[in-house]
Amino acid sequence: MAIKGMEPRNAVERLIHEFSRLPGIGPKTAERLTHHLLTAEESQVMALADALIQIKHSVHPCRQCFQPTESELCSICADPARDAQLLCIVEQPKDLMAIERSGVYRGLYHVLQGRLAPLENIGPEKLTIDALLRRVREQNVREVILATNPTLEGDGTALYISNLLSESPVKITRLARGLAAGSHLEFANRDALADALTGRRDY
Repeated sequence: MAIKGMEPRNAVERLIHEFSRLPGIGPKTAERLTHHLLTAEESQVMALADALIQIKHSVHPCRQCFQPTESELCSICADPARDAQLLCIVEQPKDLMAIERSGVYRGLYHVLQGRLAPLENIGPEKLTIDALLRRVREQNVREVILATNPTLEGDGTALYISNLLSESPVKITRLARGLAAGSHLEFANRDALADALTGRRDY
């Protein structure tokens, strides 16, 4: 096992080191994953390696909503059955996926790729807010659902966007507070998200 602060000495230590750099994976889990791959079928290991390479070479942000896709438009933006006048604003693609799992939303999305966090030097210019304003202006959006996380930064981001849209005729709503303050959409269960969507309020 690689010692913290020391350079990996061989291929096994290097893989443990790289796994441990991933979010949510500590040294013990990194070690278990590495030893699993050491004993796994070569085809399984090569399939994993190929998937990792492909995700960096083939996946890019959707030109409209900014969620990861391999096409110009993601499958949601390209779906003619979705309500193109209903736009749900989320911080990250994982939040979009959580809302999709609720099964109650049939509009489109816009992924900000983060949230405003002045202490981390994340301002509006680092998010996709300009593209959002263009979409609202050009695509005849009737309602914007602010589905940022119910955290201090998420609420601040929602307030900032609502102020930018205040002169627009678009209706602005916020997810209902069935979601606990300080929580994250990706961890909310399907029923809680469904209730938050259907019970959304004017903002």
